[in-house]
Amino acid sequence: MTCQTYSFFVLSVVMIYFGRFGNSLALAQLQNDIDKLKADFNSSHSDVADGGPIFTEKLSNWTERNEKRIILSQIVSRYLEMFENIDRSKAHVTHIANELRTLKDRLPDGSKKAKDLMDIAKLQMTDLKIQRKAVNELFSVLQKLVETSTSAKRKRSQSQWRCRC
Repeated sequence: MTCQTYSFFVLSVVMIYFGRFGNSLALAQLQNDIDKLKADFNSSHSDVADGGPIFTEKLSNWTERNEKRIILSQIVSRYLEMFENIDRSKAHVTHIANELRTLKDRLPDGSKKAKDLMDIAKLQMTDLKIQRKAVNELFSVLQKLVETSTSAKRKRSQSQWRCRC
């Protein structure tokens, strides 16, 4: 996959994932609009490949359905932010922005969950007060972890039982 097709790939995954584009005609129109947008941005410039992809690599790290919805929500939000600063007088830009907005409305708001992850990463675990709070919550956290692990094992066990033919 070339660097020029990354944005189309991400948008295609998002749109197909949420059932927005079931037919190839609509995807073909979107591909045409994205090709025009690539021309607007001169995305064939050699610096596009520098540093690798910005979204698709991160998207591949998220495997569970709910996880994917969180990361896709964040990616679509970033695209919408980008489109706020683009000249919308062009029909292809308006079409892509409208499709992204429609998709964003169908996605859960992943920003709260993303903020929670960032807040946890920023915790100063060398701070004595934070350590006290963490120790105070440790048993509850371990309980949740065990419940989650047991639930996953139970689901796998039940599905294996049902599938035996």
